[in-house]
Amino acid sequence: MTDLNKTMDAINELNKTHGVKQKGNKKYTQVVHRMEAFRRDHGTFYGVDTNILVDDGHRVVIKAIVTNSNGRIVGSGMAEEIRGQGHVNTTSALENAETSAIGRALASLGLAGGEYASANEMDAVSRKQEAIDGASEPAQFQRQNQSPDPMQEWRDFMREVDVQAQNKRTHAELKNYMDMGWMIEKMDNMKQVAPDLYQKTVEILIRRNSQLKPRS
Repeated sequence: MTDLNKTMDAINELNKTHGVKQKGNKKYTQVVHRMEAFRRDHGTFYGVDTNILVDDGHRVVIKAIVTNSNGRIVGSGMAEEIRGQGHVNTTSALENAETSAIGRALASLGLAGGEYASANEMDAVSRKQEAIDGASEPAQFQRQNQSPDPMQEWRDFMREVDVQAQNKRTHAELKNYMDMGWMIEKMDNMKQVAPDLYQKTVEILIRRNSQLKPRS
């Protein structure tokens, strides 16, 4: 099936039940749910590819493209993240930007799920503005006004793993992701610091592995 209209309708319905509330009470359907609907309706007729445009140790810029079976580009999106801004970007700025870029590429096909910008990008706007506004404040004052939730980093990481796992199309891709050095280290730390969230993250990976087609 190549008609996107059905998928648009399905994602609009998902927005009602799975939409995440953003500022102004608008709802946003996460990339993971949009990608599931996209693959369910179209299988591998469309391809989704990402390219790193900038990764200079400070700024990450990713471009995502959607191609049809003839290799023709039918949609695209770009996203930028700043390393170290926010819990996820401390260790996973590249993956975060990739997910946002894919979300915008899907949105360019009409699969926006309520908001054209991805949730990560919408959060990034406030993060970047806060960084600009806080640049003139002494570092000590900034630290005194922070009240971090020690578990938020791990909840963010678990959600990121969920998104990344859903974007993997084969057992090999999923295994390569799980075998990455930073991923192994992060999972080991999570197991020690947040065992409950660690178990849920493992279950996400196991579930995705069982959903993928058996190796040929």
